[in-house]
Amino acid sequence: MGEMITYTTNGREGTGYLTRPEGNGNGKSVIVIQEWNGLNDHIKDVADRFARQGYLALAPDHYHGVIAEEPDEAGKMFMALNIKETEEELRGGIEFLFEETNNPVGVTGFCMGGALALFAACQNGSKVGACVDFYGIHPNVEYDWDSLTAPLLGIWAEHDDMVNPQLPDFARELASRKHDFHFKTYAGTSHAFFNDTNTEGHDVDASTDAWDLALNWFEKYL
Repeated sequence: MGEMITYTTNGREGTGYLTRPEGNGNGKSVIVIQEWNGLNDHIKDVADRFARQGYLALAPDHYHGVIAEEPDEAGKMFMALNIKETEEELRGGIEFLFEETNNPVGVTGFCMGGALALFAACQNGSKVGACVDFYGIHPNVEYDWDSLTAPLLGIWAEHDDMVNPQLPDFARELASRKHDFHFKTYAGTSHAFFNDTNTEGHDVDASTDAWDLALNWFEKYL
């Protein structure tokens, strides 16, 4: 449905999977950010799903063509991620979509990508109109809460010892700034429950509800 493209990022090129809606779409766009194993078919499929809902969707390739096949490899790439370079790639992608639609951009992501979605929202001001963070985590990402303007939807799993310890601090930082946010934790789920290629942890009911919640969030704020 989509295609790999290049786009400008601070004087160099970023790459990503771009998928367009049929016809004129809804005039809105979204950045879809990969999990820790790379820009794989699952993330491309999520971008395609957004396109079928009328969104222009871009999934940046932060591993530059490499897809981790094993958790150990994914973990090493996750920890080695160049945050400065990634921030430039996200900024370039947001600029690209903003120029295409002349509207603020939605950002979303999963696991590592959820953390990067929130990071991108903090770094890009009013050009990001809404953020949906699916169980985001990355130890090297720091959030500038004072610069966050986009309404934030956080989607969490009940059994997620990697992610959940940070949530009280998130809520405290957001509430102290009277920021528009909503958190939902899905009972009985574990990390990466949205990923339908995750044979052990995928939860169909929670995924369906979370997808509807994300679409409603973007529909409301973009």
